[in-house]
Amino acid sequence: MPGGVGDAPHAVTPAQAAAYTAVGSGAYLSDARIGRGLRRGDDGLRLGYCAAMPATKLTTIRVEKPWGRTQLWPGFDNPTAAQVGEIWFEAPAGTDPDLMVKYLFTSEKLSIQVHEDDASARAAGHDRGKDEAWVILDAEPDATIALGLNHVVSSDTLRAAALDGSIETLVDWKSVHAGDVIYSPARTVHAIGAGLTLIEVQQNVDLTYRLYDYGRPRELHLDKGIAVSDPKPFEIVDSGHDAGAGRKILCEGGKFVMERWSWAGARDVTMPDGVPGWLIPIAGGGVVDGARFVAGECWMVDGGAALVVDAGSDLLFAYPLADVAPVLSAG
Repeated sequence: MPGGVGDAPHAVTPAQAAAYTAVGSGAYLSDARIGRGLRRGDDGLRLGYCAAMPATKLTTIRVEKPWGRTQLWPGFDNPTAAQVGEIWFEAPAGTDPDLMVKYLFTSEKLSIQVHEDDASARAAGHDRGKDEAWVILDAEPDATIALGLNHVVSSDTLRAAALDGSIETLVDWKSVHAGDVIYSPARTVHAIGAGLTLIEVQQNVDLTYRLYDYGRPRELHLDKGIAVSDPKPFEIVDSGHDAGAGRKILCEGGKFVMERWSWAGARDVTMPDGVPGWLIPIAGGGVVDGARFVAGECWMVDGGAALVVDAGSDLLFAYPLADVAPVLSAG
């Protein structure tokens, strides 16, 4: 595993040997308590010191919403039939990671809204703006997402449309389908429609300006929202491509990269210095740094990790760089 800085033999306990066997030959099993990893060398099992931090399972937070749904994605149970709108994953206390990951489940349209970009957000005292991207997991036949406007308008016209409700037809409701990937940069007027199950990856900031909410009794933010809106059409850019060996790049060139992985077996994940990665198992599971992961979870990888993926798994991986990085060893 990348990050090993020593290979002096150590005694291996039966528990470690059993755990290693479960991971597989050639992989490391990180031990967070002693900062070491277990691997197979030419002369048997060894413990090697690893510079990389172990992968961290993030805390799952469920949020009920009036526009949520009772039927969730496989990996999430819902025994009380709660109206769940969001499931998001919280990083350890005291940290401020660049990204946040959510699942969204919609039975109604979400508000028409906009987010600030990095420059205006920082000028207002925030750490960052908010670009976001969506991976559509499931969509009803008539499902849509509003992105941009049908034509260019002035800021005054946008404000008037938000006030009289005509903004609902001014925005461009685009049809979406399972498998679609959309990167929505900050300043894009947008709204997620009904009948969707999706994963949202976003810059990590609580900074949303509602322009219109269909008469729901919630606060609007017209002054701030209109000021940061680009009141014009939006063209979806497909920056995805197949990188081979079960690795597909979904989007790049913005504030973060998203990849989708579909392979089985052992590989190493190596992150650039100071750049964590988010591992989101959509289906299936595997082992990361000796810990079992399954669909419905989200893990943060900081530095590097040994990854063993079950056959038939479907994984999403995101990291806050503009360009694709060589984060995955060859299969």
